[in-house]
Amino acid sequence: MKGTIISKLGQIEISSDVIAAYAGTTAVECSGIVGMAKVPMKGGGFARILKKESLTKGVSLVINGSEIELDFHVIIAYGVSIRAVADNLMENVRYKLEEFTGMKVLKIRIYVEGVRVID
Repeated sequence: MKGTIISKLGQIEISSDVIAAYAGTTAVECSGIVGMAKVPMKGGGFARILKKESLTKGVSLVINGSEIELDFHVIIAYGVSIRAVADNLMENVRYKLEEFTGMKVLKIRIYVEGVRVID
């Protein structure tokens, strides 16, 4: 699945992996986010933090032409407001993805898969 942008000079196609990697990197830069968790978490075990090269496994997306819907599976820091962290993540990801791709972000869903104490 690829995102498509039509311009007066032609058509631009963006791979879903590129969009997922950019979205995952943007998400882990947000304050209160410890890391991304694998999609989907099964069996009620402990959520494992994904390494930087695996951030796309914590993001799932649906692209419809030039519109994107995203799901984030995150691990947050203990003691922070989940609502504040989620609002910050949604705002930052929406702004940066729309600026980066020129595509419209329709919906962002956040699944908190774990909480970690940060030293």
